[in-house]
Amino acid sequence: METITDTTRIPWNKGKLIGQKSPLKLKEIWAIRIRLQLEYRTRELALFNIAIDRKLRGCDLVSLRVHDVTQGNRVVSRVIVMQKKTQRPVQFEITEQTRDAIAAWIAQAHLKPEQYLFPSRVSESPHLSTRQYSRIVESWVASIGLYAAAYGTHSLRRTKATLIYRRTRHLRAVQLLLGHTKLESTVRYLGIEVDDALEIAEQTEV
Repeated sequence: METITDTTRIPWNKGKLIGQKSPLKLKEIWAIRIRLQLEYRTRELALFNIAIDRKLRGCDLVSLRVHDVTQGNRVVSRVIVMQKKTQRPVQFEITEQTRDAIAAWIAQAHLKPEQYLFPSRVSESPHLSTRQYSRIVESWVASIGLYAAAYGTHSLRRTKATLIYRRTRHLRAVQLLLGHTKLESTVRYLGIEVDDALEIAEQTEV
């Protein structure tokens, strides 16, 4: 007798939200930032602030060393790093509040210039892994009542770039800040064609 086996497989994306992760809104940035400040989570405040400022991929963020963002005993205002994915340099700014947060974390953790800025608390890894970083981001968004599945580490990369575009409509500037080689990549990454179309539609009465 022929045996019938169940070959049905559960799709890898069942129950998961697929597509671009949403950027944070300004009020959401401050909600997370204030919560971290009130709870004296110095390490996470530094991580959150620099993630917003840097507009970089998670792999580039977690592999930062102290000397990448400092000069002597001072946290610098501009940094150039080499992107792992593209092997192209990209420059980003570090705002004053981020510099203060990083300086506080370096002092608290007694970090040396050659050490990773965010050492891992797991012995097998020298620095915070992208998976650990992802879990931290999920905890941040969940803590202010957002649906965690709609956000991720790319949300932080997209956040400031999206805010800059919304305020200036300067697409070329955003392209440079994100380190994209093609303008089309920036358009797709921000999803601005769809957003702009919806905005126009919302403003048009028929």
